[in-house]
Amino acid sequence: QVQLVESGGGFVQAGESRKLSCAASGRISSIGTMGWYRQAPGKQRELVATIGRNNSTHYADSVRGRFTISRDSVKSTMWLLMSNLKSEDTAVYTCAAGRGPLDWFPKDYWGQGTQVTVSS
Repeated sequence: QVQLVESGGGFVQAGESRKLSCAASGRISSIGTMGWYRQAPGKQRELVATIGRNNSTHYADSVRGRFTISRDSVKSTMWLLMSNLKSEDTAVYTCAAGRGPLDWFPKDYWGQGTQVTVSS
């Protein structure tokens, strides 16, 4: 099985940057795609970004151009660099992984989430 642990959340000011990390352990060879979800109070969960085994990336329209997703060569660590943060980015960010190499909605493995709060 695979375990995912996020880190890097906290309080930031609007316009600043923040980097989230997701460390994978266990049977990491079974991981295909990885991605980040977020959920704000009173809103449904949103897929923020995904990255494939070939480092191909996809972004939600709300974060494209501001956020950057990346992963290491053995797929054991994933990052989300968030730039020019806005108050509407405030949410619990959760990393996820899928077994399929082309699964752009990974849901097989989940982390516990990390809170990001952006103040203006």
